[in-house]
Amino acid sequence: MRLVLISFITALICSFLAYSLQNITEFFEEKVHTLILSKHVLFYIITPSVGITIIYYLRKYLFSNRSNKGFTEIYQTLDERKNHLPLFKIASHYINGFLTVIFGGSTGIEVSTVIATASVGNNIYRKEYIARKYKREIVCAGVVAGIAILFGSPLAGWFFAIEVIARKLRKSLILSCTVSALVAWAFIHTFGYEHILHTQAKQWKWTAIPHFILLSFLGGLLAIYFTQIVIRIKKVFAKIEQPFFRVNLGAISVGVLLLVFPYLYGDSYQGMNDVLSSNISHGQISWSIIFLMIFLKPMAASLTLGAGGDGGVFAPSIVSGAFLGYIFAWVCNTYFHSDLVPINFALAGAVATLSAAIYAPFTALVLVCNLIPGGYTLFIPLAIVSFIAKYFSKAIVPYNVYTYNSSSAS
Repeated sequence: MRLVLISFITALICSFLAYSLQNITEFFEEKVHTLILSKHVLFYIITPSVGITIIYYLRKYLFSNRSNKGFTEIYQTLDERKNHLPLFKIASHYINGFLTVIFGGSTGIEVSTVIATASVGNNIYRKEYIARKYKREIVCAGVVAGIAILFGSPLAGWFFAIEVIARKLRKSLILSCTVSALVAWAFIHTFGYEHILHTQAKQWKWTAIPHFILLSFLGGLLAIYFTQIVIRIKKVFAKIEQPFFRVNLGAISVGVLLLVFPYLYGDSYQGMNDVLSSNISHGQISWSIIFLMIFLKPMAASLTLGAGGDGGVFAPSIVSGAFLGYIFAWVCNTYFHSDLVPINFALAGAVATLSAAIYAPFTALVLVCNLIPGGYTLFIPLAIVSFIAKYFSKAIVPYNVYTYNSSSAS
């Protein structure tokens, strides 16, 4: 009973935290774009430097130069009883995630939210001090609520906490995560949720299954590219000893990409909406631009993280994967007369890339189904794509960004 109560309290606090971060980030991202970037395109080069420089000085002076190691910290605190996520991690990731995205850093707030909510759970556990064995349960309860609010899907939050954070399954975990998911569901029902993608999903045909399977492998390869480029760019930036040069090299590089490809700005969800609602065939947008975006979104995200921005692979994987699926459908329709539905394959590309990037096929499946109105219409093909992409990519590279960081840090 005590576990249920503390899970409930944790979920409620984390729901408000995720909801507030999501809404203020969207609000200020739009304001920065309207009040600053619309005045002159050259501001695209400057704004990422502003955001990441502020983050650098906040880390140095406000947070006493204590580093943020991402998911590695969560895994360490769960695997070692005496290791805890300090209270400042809540404010640190909340503020840094917000600043990264609103000033154009090409990531999303998802990972910032995960670590902040995990820190909430860890600190509630320490304060209440229930049985030692329930530490993982309370941390996961916080994470469930955070992901659920961001994507309007308590089930996605539940699967993410089990697949990626807990990495094990027991009755007490099921209980705490389910309580948190129910709290998040009530929160979403009360405050509402708007789908990230606005285009309606379409009916699919069984004859398209071979195309979905082929896209699974392409999404897996894209995720491998993303994983490798994040790791390599972080290594390069880690060797730069001069902080000011490191911060601005990465930030200005991102700014140059934004100047040429404004769709890369921030989490790129609005850019993804614009692209998926356009029509390549009638010249509303060039297929070559979409093709380049497949590879440049992971590049921009990697540069943002290398420079010191806060974020992870969620938004970049979803966006680049959606572009991959969209261009795949267009190529098949144009050159092979396949009669594929582009929006359906955009979702398939997103689920393939996300599943292969985080090794969490259930999370990717449920999350992507909830990105769009009527997304569960595609449950069967997306399930096929999600599992094939994950196991294909894992067969080639036996680690993802999170497990690599965790193993290298230990």
